[in-house]
Amino acid sequence: MTSSPLTPELILQAQQRIAGYLHRTPLVHSQTLSKHLGAEVYLKLECLQKTGSFKPRGAFNKMLTLTASEKAAGVVATSGGNHAQGVAYAASLLGVQATICMPSVTPANYVNATRGYGAQVILCDGQPGAHAEALRLQAQGQIFVPPFDDPLVAAGQGTIGLEILEELPGVSRMYVSIGGGGLISGIATVMKAALPQLRIFGVETRGAESMAQSVAARKLIELPAITSIARTLGAPQVSSMTLAIVQEFVEQVIVVDDAAAVQSLVFLLERTKLLTEPAAACCLAAAETHRGTFAPGEKIVLLLCGGNIAISDLFDYCHQFPAPASGSPLN
Repeated sequence: MTSSPLTPELILQAQQRIAGYLHRTPLVHSQTLSKHLGAEVYLKLECLQKTGSFKPRGAFNKMLTLTASEKAAGVVATSGGNHAQGVAYAASLLGVQATICMPSVTPANYVNATRGYGAQVILCDGQPGAHAEALRLQAQGQIFVPPFDDPLVAAGQGTIGLEILEELPGVSRMYVSIGGGGLISGIATVMKAALPQLRIFGVETRGAESMAQSVAARKLIELPAITSIARTLGAPQVSSMTLAIVQEFVEQVIVVDDAAAVQSLVFLLERTKLLTEPAAACCLAAAETHRGTFAPGEKIVLLLCGGNIAISDLFDYCHQFPAPASGSPLN
């Protein structure tokens, strides 16, 4: 067993700390998916969270632990996706000035939303440039809010697991997306403590599979580039903390291709009326690979972690990855 700084107690404290700031997102049963997969399928709708993803949970938990002088210094983060909006939103409610360093190629919808929450956005030359600028501002006194490699951030994300345990104590399988691993680390830490028999599957897309490669190599592997369209899974490298937790608690990291993620996205939109990101829809694509292995009546949860997708990107993805000729997005 690993000696992790992330504990169930830390996640319980996070739940109490962030209560009142965020939605308790719905956990809904899907008759369509249940019939298709041959199990009782529940969707955890974190795509309906404030800012459209799970990220504010960790951001609030981190910032609510700052001292008055640290809050006065302001916070800084680097992100081209949902973490940027999560930090900006939390900072706006807590009266903290946030600076977000973003790659200049970040889609306009992410940049505009982040600015809309009151953050100062600095556009930089690529992710390395954004990271370097964030470190420069940290050296000047601003408090860095990491996207995943921080026990307080991961504990905030783990509050999703507590909500699922309270509403569906009989859950037997979970499918959770992995970017840097903070989300699955928090969820796995608290849910496996309560339900040791729970089977947790991490999900990545091909071209953003830093965790899968690290698990296979039993060491941290850095991807030379992110080639998947699932930008919000685009962590070139996970952390020692998240890798250790995944190695201990996660049964398997499933890697699906972009086409499967987009086909699942379309299916979710058409049949459940939920618009998700490829980084969330990939959980359905992963569960699809297990179809035929579920016990009758087995309760499984797909975590739909985010729904921030530009309509222009949605059109591009549907054009790039059209549904099969059968007319059904899924096999």
